[in-house]
Amino acid sequence: MSDLPAVTVPIQLRFGDTDKLGHINNAAYASYAEVGRLEFLRSLGIHAPSLILARLAIDFRRQVLLDDECFITTRVERVGTSSIVLVQTLTANGAIAADFEAVIVWFDYQEQRPTPVPAAARAALTASHEAPAR
Repeated sequence: MSDLPAVTVPIQLRFGDTDKLGHINNAAYASYAEVGRLEFLRSLGIHAPSLILARLAIDFRRQVLLDDECFITTRVERVGTSSIVLVQTLTANGAIAADFEAVIVWFDYQEQRPTPVPAAARAALTASHEAPAR
C-alpha cells in the first residue's frame, strides 16, 4: 500500500442511478469516481479549474444495489510532467465493487495544450502522508 495521500468519501446512491432490475447502472460509476477525485483534490488544498479528465478506465467487480453502503477511495498512482494518474476503489457493503484508473491533465485553455503540474500541487500530491479520511 502506498504512503502517498489517499482519501475515502461516502457515496450517496440515488434512485435515478438504478436500472430496471434495481442495480446501479454502470454509467453512474463514472460520476461516483468524479466525486472521489474532486474531494481528493479539495482535501489536499488543490484548486484546479484547469484539470481535464483524459482517461477513465473502470473494472466492474460486483453488482451494487440502491440500499448498499458505498465509499470511494482515491489515491495517487503517479505524477508526470502534466498528468496525474489516480487509482480509485468503490466499495459496497465492504466489498470491492469497482476499480478505476483516472488520468487527469493540467491544461492551459488559452493555449489549448497540457501544461506542467504546478510545484505546490506536485508537492501536495507526492507528500508522504495519509490525508485525513472524510
